[in-house]
Amino acid sequence: MVRSYIPLNSLRAFEAAARQLSFTKAAIELNVTHAAISQQVKALEQRLNCRLFIRISRGLVLTTEGENLLPILNDSFDRIADTLDRFSAGIIREKVRVGVVGTFATGYLLSRLRDFQQHSPHVDILLSTHNNRVDVVAEGLDYAIRYGNGAWHGTESQFLCDAPLAPLCAPSLAKDLRHPTDLQRFMLLRSYRRDEWSAWFAAAGGLYLHLPSK
Repeated sequence: MVRSYIPLNSLRAFEAAARQLSFTKAAIELNVTHAAISQQVKALEQRLNCRLFIRISRGLVLTTEGENLLPILNDSFDRIADTLDRFSAGIIREKVRVGVVGTFATGYLLSRLRDFQQHSPHVDILLSTHNNRVDVVAEGLDYAIRYGNGAWHGTESQFLCDAPLAPLCAPSLAKDLRHPTDLQRFMLLRSYRRDEWSAWFAAAGGLYLHLPSK
């Protein structure tokens, strides 16, 4: 399919002028004359058959059409600039955004990133720690690493590994614990994952009695 002609110079002139609401500032930014900006904007208005600016005594105001066009151009130019910035030594650099629970990041992932970067130097890993539910769209992530069974709505999950699960307590309490049922005498603390204690009791061979927990 033949792409229709795109007046890039006119679009660039309009975007700069609309962003700053000034032909003069747009001309300085693009290193052209004020007249050149005016001509390019006029050409774009003729192409679109509508006005994009209203000239007032204090400067410029965008019309409804101009307000609709500006965010589209902002996003398009930002994406082009980002893509060009990702080229290094003729190879495009990739950015992968990964959200991971903090314990997995510190206990497993961070120590292995150097090997990954040596193997794939053109990939930039952007890590953020999350302990909440999976929402890759809202969080702007490419991947998320979470504890759980993988049954998260609207996502495709892949099992990575089993995670160790161990109870922790003060040394003064540990000396009196001989069997999982001894924990009945204590208030149990847990994270946001409600099934931790039942999973641990099942693995430890003890009977989970729905002990009070916080």
